[in-house]
Amino acid sequence: MNQTTAMALAVLLAVAVISFFINLYNKLVMMKFNVEKAYSNIDVVLKQRADEIPNLVSVAKHFMNYEKEILTRLTELRASYHNASGSNQKTGLANETSRALKSFFAVSENYPELKSNNNFMELQKRISELENKIADRREFFNESVNLYNIGIHEFPNVIFAKMFGYKDKTLLEIPSSEKQYDGVQF
Repeated sequence: MNQTTAMALAVLLAVAVISFFINLYNKLVMMKFNVEKAYSNIDVVLKQRADEIPNLVSVAKHFMNYEKEILTRLTELRASYHNASGSNQKTGLANETSRALKSFFAVSENYPELKSNNNFMELQKRISELENKIADRREFFNESVNLYNIGIHEFPNVIFAKMFGYKDKTLLEIPSSEKQYDGVQF
């Protein structure tokens, strides 16, 4: 082999290696931004739900004197959500808020005068509509997070993901109350 051929092979090998690393880096960046986009889509609805909580608490306080712990927890979760900085932290708070709202609505069943209040019924309907939107967007978000988490753990991605500080993202959980079916209630 002459020197020109050897030099050309070395250049081709260097270009191939550099291209490989560029593609690997671009894949990591694409997965990260895909998760962020999916989170932005769901964050809008989660914020709307958080904004409805003070109204719900206000109406319920009048009727539910003995359930202050649940109302306080909802208020704390709302404040924490608005003050949270990262998507993982907000996702965890959204999961807690879903559980707290399910508990709240279950307890509200014990207060017929609350259930007959038009403001409460409208707020409950609004939050239920938001929960349906969250459920629709949760699937896309969780799929994006799943692909991201798999992607940063695949070899050789794992090496570069650690170098660039990529960390696992949190899935948006499905509350256990959504998973169980109690039959038709009359």
